Amino acid sequence: VQLQASGGGLVQAGGSLRLSCLASGRTLSSYSMTWFRQAPGKEREFVAAITWSGSSTSYADYVKGRFTISRDIGKNTVILQMNSLKPEDTAVYYCAAGRYKGDTVDLSFDYWGQGTLVTVSS
Repeated sequence: VQLQASGGGLVQAGGSLRLSCLASGRTLSSYSMTWFRQAPGKEREFVAAITWSGSSTSYADYVKGRFTISRDIGKNTVILQMNSLKPEDTAVYYCAAGRYKGDTVDLSFDYWGQGTLVTVSS
């Protein structure tokens, strides 16, 4: 499975971005999907996760109420809708496929995307 993350860019505080993670090579239908992010000089941290069925989701406290994770099995894509962005959301965002772990510091996933940079200006 190859994961391609896209949708990052520069946005002003309070704005929105929509990140996509497109899978190729194999269907994502049997994988749970997780978004992580890594700011400069910081460790990679959990953002949001969704089960393979889409029936359960999990969010980090610092994005709850602002970010929404969803998946389109038909398009083999996972979406992270980010609203009310803050400068502290600035990071490279990564998608990962594997077992559902919810809010986790465990980075042992089967597949990773290359990351997409989100920059939020104040």
